[in-house]
Amino acid sequence: MKNPPKIYVAGHRGMVGSAIVRQLLSKDHPADRIVTRTHAELDLTDQAAVRAFFATERPDQVYLAAAKVGGIHANNTYPAEFIYQNLMMQANVIDAGILN
Repeated sequence: MKNPPKIYVAGHRGMVGSAIVRQLLSKDHPADRIVTRTHAELDLTDQAAVRAFFATERPDQVYLAAAKVGGIHANNTYPAEFIYQNLMMQANVIDAGILN
């Protein structure tokens, strides 16, 4: 029998990412086939680090729920910084996924 897919959930500590992990576990997806990393462990804006992570882990599926977020004040004060960080994360994860 084939192993269940290895799933990387980026942003597993946030509201959406943690809900994805809970849903996977509730559907009996094995916990050892769910890959997570904290921001301290993997900076998704670092292209080389993301590529190395994907080359090592080789996930079958990716759920990208990671984002730079803030409250209303932070969002109004730093809109360009937030969108830049989020675009970099998305671009690096998509790029690494394609390469692997």
